[in-house]
Amino acid sequence: MFGIPANILGSAKETPRSEASAQDIKQSLHAVIATAGKIILGKDQQLKLAVCCLLARGHVLIEDLPGVGKTTLAHVLAKCLGLHFQRIQFTSDLLPADILGASVYNRNSSEFHFVPGPIFAQLILADEVNRTTPKTQSALLEAMEENQVTIEGKTYSLPVPFFVIATQNPNYQIGTFPLPESQLDRFLMRLEIGYPDNVSEKALLKGEDRRDIVQNLQPVISPEQLMALQKHVPSVVVSDALIDYVQTLLNFSREAAFYRTGLSPRAGLALVRAAQAWALLDGRTHTLPEDVQAVLPHVAGHRLVAAPEFRDQSALELASHLLKVAVP
Repeated sequence: MFGIPANILGSAKETPRSEASAQDIKQSLHAVIATAGKIILGKDQQLKLAVCCLLARGHVLIEDLPGVGKTTLAHVLAKCLGLHFQRIQFTSDLLPADILGASVYNRNSSEFHFVPGPIFAQLILADEVNRTTPKTQSALLEAMEENQVTIEGKTYSLPVPFFVIATQNPNYQIGTFPLPESQLDRFLMRLEIGYPDNVSEKALLKGEDRRDIVQNLQPVISPEQLMALQKHVPSVVVSDALIDYVQTLLNFSREAAFYRTGLSPRAGLALVRAAQAWALLDGRTHTLPEDVQAVLPHVAGHRLVAAPEFRDQSALELASHLLKVAVP
């Protein structure tokens, strides 16, 4: 049963709305970021974006070269948030049943019983997700969208909260299968970590093994506290003027020559939700255009499809064109 705690199987009762103020929420979440920053050195912005994504109940895709800390970031966040964690190593021979679980025949009872797979955890690390085939990649679709899986005609609820942090290697590397647009759209944000600066890398090279430090980490907040904080995100005020700005961005992506495929209404919803979470991380109960602009490259980049003449541009470069759109 993969050591799944009984209290997270199925749907858990959600924690009642906390009366915490926006500043209290900011303090709690920045404590998580500060603790994680002691291990993931020099990457406070990426950590803030990852926490913003989880606060908005989204999933994170991290694309970068091997060895820059993608897997460590997932481990650290799981520890800081007290989440039950499972790592799934994606390979070319991985099957959907290896992720979801399967029915196994019990000779003693002469019956089949369901054995849950590693997907039944609160935080899933889908490591090198683009090294497996599209058939196996699709095993994550229902889980990421509906927080449930259907196996042999029966639906099983996943734990709450439920997050997927997926890592992928650049598509030009050998043995990769590009994620289809439908899979990419399930991720609220796509991040890049990049190489550390010289000061951070020197501290990393001289310091203790990061894996040993991660093992000794204690939760900063509990899963129940995280769910209570998530409930505040929809209450962050979004003005009509800000909605007009988001719609202007969406329309530009659908009409500009840079893009073959623009942003969908679901991408617009993701952009608003991420902006609300970003505002809350800054201790505010209202959103600003700056919140939209801060999360836009990471919410929109992997959803945009470049026109043929602009295929040499990266996802972040494509998204940067949107930042030139004036605020109405």
